[in-house]
Amino acid sequence: MTKIGIIIGSTRPGRIGPQVAGWVHEASAQRSDAEFELVDLAEFRLPLFDQAVPPAMGGTGGPEAQAWVRTIDRLDGFVFVTPEYNNQLPGALKNAIDFVCAGWADKAAGIVSYGAAGGTGSATQLRQLCGLLGLADVPAQVSLHLATDFENFTVFAPGGSRARSLDALLDHVVAWTTALESLRSARAASVA
Repeated sequence: MTKIGIIIGSTRPGRIGPQVAGWVHEASAQRSDAEFELVDLAEFRLPLFDQAVPPAMGGTGGPEAQAWVRTIDRLDGFVFVTPEYNNQLPGALKNAIDFVCAGWADKAAGIVSYGAAGGTGSATQLRQLCGLLGLADVPAQVSLHLATDFENFTVFAPGGSRARSLDALLDHVVAWTTALESLRSARAASVA
């Protein structure tokens, strides 16, 4: 069965990403067309990317990076749950993306962003990265605003329309991930 990782893209103390990712995971648990799992970036404790040889040229990094790469490799698609810091992608998420090369290719990704302006700056940068990595980002997106989707800016309380947007995003991620299966299989066969 198709396996999709819900990546929590923030690692900082007091983050609200796990609340948002929990909501995504809860909605995905109602589905039977794919298996979804939470992938908490904070659990990998990745160092700042400082590899002399980048992953695209065969660099593998230390044990933390290797565990992260194995996780990405075994997943077929992704839902990125990302905050926006200063209208930008979080450094921890960008750092984690840089540790992986081929593992992103021919997979699909959806974006659930949050922030003062809905996380749209972060989502825009993430879409640009997806294109560079051969990761197909679906057009559906969920943008959550701190002022309207969170109580006191810290407790996640999405409006009803957000659930419909999330369902559309999950539909797209599953459909695109399934459609890209033949490309992933062909690439795996050429490596074997």
